[in-house]
This record gives sequence, C-alpha cells and structure tokens, in this order.
Amino acid sequence: MPIFGPAANFELPNWLIALLLLVGAVVVALVSDQIITGTVRRLVGSNHVVRSVLDRTRGVVRFGFILLALAIVLPMVPLAPVTTNAIHKFMIAGLILLMGWVALLASNLVADRYVSRLHASDLGARKAVTQVKMLKVIGGGLIITLAIAFALMTFDSVRQFGISLFASAGLAGLAAGIASRSILANLFAGLQLALTQPIRIDDAIVVENEWGTVEELTSTYVVVRLWDLRRLIVPLAYFIEKPFQNWTRESTQILGTVLLHVDYATSARRLREKLMEILKASKLWDGQVGILQVTDATENTVVIRALVSAATADATWDLRCEVREKLIAFMQSEYPGALPRRRNETVLSRANGRDDAETGLPFAN
Repeated sequence: MPIFGPAANFELPNWLIALLLLVGAVVVALVSDQIITGTVRRLVGSNHVVRSVLDRTRGVVRFGFILLALAIVLPMVPLAPVTTNAIHKFMIAGLILLMGWVALLASNLVADRYVSRLHASDLGARKAVTQVKMLKVIGGGLIITLAIAFALMTFDSVRQFGISLFASAGLAGLAAGIASRSILANLFAGLQLALTQPIRIDDAIVVENEWGTVEELTSTYVVVRLWDLRRLIVPLAYFIEKPFQNWTRESTQILGTVLLHVDYATSARRLREKLMEILKASKLWDGQVGILQVTDATENTVVIRALVSAATADATWDLRCEVREKLIAFMQSEYPGALPRRRNETVLSRANGRDDAETGLPFAN
C-alpha cells in the first residue's frame, strides 16, 4: 500500500496492515459497546431486572462486540483466502457460543431473582422454587447443548461427520441409547419432578430409612440433608421408581408424637394439663394441635400419647424432644409414682421354719 502520494514507493507490510485493521476494529467495537450499552441503560430506566442482566452480561457482550467487529473487518485483512475462511468460521462459532452464554446468564439471573422474592416457609412458594430450580437446570443444559451444536455446525467437516453418523446410526445408536439410559432416565425424572412435584425444596422426607430435608435439586440427583447434618445423595429416578415418605407433601405443618409408658396410678388429666402448660410456654408450638390420650394398656403400664404440632418439620422434632423431657421431669418431681414399676409378689410357707421378721418379705395367708 503506497503512502505520501504517487511518487512514494514505500508500502506498508501486510502484517502491519492486518494489525492496524484489527486494532481499529477492536477500538470501534469498544466504543460501540459503550454507546449502545449506555443508550440501553437510559431507555430501561429503573427496570432492575434488565439492569441486572446488563451488569451480569457486560463482559460477555463486550467480547461479542469485538468478535463481531473482527468478523466484519476480516475480509479486508491481506491474508490467504483459506486462512481468512478458517478464522471467519471460528469467529462465527465464537459468536454463537457467546450468544448462548448470554442467554444462560440472563435466564439464571431471572430465575434467581424470582426465587429470592419467595418465602421458603410458604407451601406455594416451595412449589414454585422447586419448579424454577429444576427448569433452570434443564433449560441451562438445553441452552449449552444447542449453542455447542450450532457452533460446531459452522465447520463443514463436523457437519459431514454428523450426517454420516446419522446415516450409520443403527447399532451405534442402540449402544449409545443403552449407555445413556441412566442419564436419560434422570433427565425425564427431572421433568416429572418439576411438573408433578412429589418432592420440593425443604420437604421433610424419609428415604432409605433416613429422615431429612430436601436441600438441593440438580439435573441428576437430589441432596437430602439428614438430621445429623450428613448428606444423602439420591438419583432423581429413585423418587419416580421407588416409594418414600414425604411428611410435608400438602403442608409444611406436621404432627409430632410423644409416647410415654407410665404406671396405672398415673392421672391422665393432670398430665394433659401439664402438656398444655408446656406447649403454651414453648416458642416452637404453633397453637394448632395439643392432645394427650391414653392409647393402650398393657399388663405392666399404660401408654400415653401426646400429639403436638409446629410450623416446620425441624420445629416439630425439637418440640417433641422438649415435651418429652419436661413431662418426664414433671413426673419425676411431682408424681414419682407415675413412673412405671415392676411388681413382684413372693408367697412364703410357714413350713420352711421362717417367719416374716426373719425374711423381711410379705407373708401371704
């Protein structure tokens, strides 16, 4: 490229021309990003969701502007046509991946903001949280898969490979289907869980003889936080194929049971009064259920059952422990005769030559 008029024979080298064009494209892209982003910010005004999306995707969008500018300038760069074509395809693939990245960030942000506005203690809110989280995982996987697929389709070799693969997909497809059976089972199980919701976030469940609460739902497994803070990892398909207990299926409120084995001399009326006194003084009781009943009578003891209620499963467990401890303490201090006792009666004969004073045991006539 000649400079300084027609008389000048000096020409810029191709590498310098390419460098100037690329640097100019980057500068134009950065300026355009600032102008367009600023304009959009002014237009959306106080719309916090759109502003949050813009803030979350700012770096990705800026990089997308740069790639787009480079793709426009690339045909003017003095390079071999084969090299230019290859670079152009890589840039198009990069733009597709960036668009997928922006879509993923935006969808995750909208889902997170929606979930953050809900109250986890409300049953309807827990349903919505479960659906949003499951759909977020499934939708994220779908966006990533489509972005990668479209990016790869920009290359002729990959496209031809895909066509050949579909043409000869008989036995290979069957083998792939068998190999991915568990993955597909978990995927469809995730869709079923999101729609039918046999479990939700914070549900109290009993699975594999372990009691805990649903802490996390992923695309392949469920994390159950057990009562002793262990984590039980259960595949999604388990909750579709096998039975389990859900204590909070219809409501977060559940009943707690306290069983006591007491002596026949125990006054159920006095224990019932003490139970209500304990519940009214407890911060865990929700004021709904407080019942004490005699449920059984064996040859040695009477079975007393106290039913109590609380707002959540964890609170119910703590309330049961509190009621059990205070009822036992009450009987120990006020009515020690109410504690179960084992009665033994020994009958002695006068023929053995011993009387009551010698043995200290009761004598039956």
